[in-house]
Amino acid sequence: MIEVQDLHRHFGGFRAVDGASLRIETGSITGLIGPNGAGKTTLFNVIAGRLPPTSGRVLMDGADITGLPPHVLFARGLLRTFQIAHEFSSMTVRENLMMVPPNQSGESLWNACFRRGAVAAEEARIRDQADEVLEFLTISHLADEKAGNISGGQKKLLELGRTMMTDAKIVFLDEVGAGVNRTLLNTIGDAIVRLNKERGYTFCVIEHDMDFIARICGPVICMAEGKVLAEGTVNEIKNNERVIEAYLGTGLKNKREAAHV
Repeated sequence: MIEVQDLHRHFGGFRAVDGASLRIETGSITGLIGPNGAGKTTLFNVIAGRLPPTSGRVLMDGADITGLPPHVLFARGLLRTFQIAHEFSSMTVRENLMMVPPNQSGESLWNACFRRGAVAAEEARIRDQADEVLEFLTISHLADEKAGNISGGQKKLLELGRTMMTDAKIVFLDEVGAGVNRTLLNTIGDAIVRLNKERGYTFCVIEHDMDFIARICGPVICMAEGKVLAEGTVNEIKNNERVIEAYLGTGLKNKREAAHV
């Protein structure tokens, strides 16, 4: 689905992404881990068109999408969420979902004035779709609540729900567990797995909670200092000495020796 080739993103002399290369397979839930400052979010921002790369390429289904703006990538089915949810706080949860589908006929002044029946029919279909999404995510009870009033975890569910209001192929999730209690995090995890299995979504997930990564992800990629450090299963990554050193500043051998001192 996604192939990143020797990607660089520099901010002056700071190399946030420094020659990263990786693949995200179609139909996978891929975990992306690494210590703070590893370049994970910057990598997401470059792939999703929020930042241009300094050099390197990004391919989607074999087509070069390097540097394409977010709205073009959205139309191609590439979406991302953020560490801090970006809801429309003064609108209801349902209305936040109904905003998502592109090219709605009611956005045209002509249609709004002279094709009111067609606009109303389309709006009713979108409303029904939004209610189905809310039911899927088990937050139907929040439909008429102002989005700014719901909890951080519920906002993360709402962001996931917005990806369901369009024809998503791959969704990049940035720290879905940040500030979320364990019960809601389990609900989010269940929704991600169901979307993957039932609707064929491909996911790439940045997360620091390794239990969450182990629960939902197949392949895991670890970044450090802007580069891909290791790839493999959760167990392979957990026991990789280079990964342990990147997180703890000590190799596996030294860690074991220290345990016996």
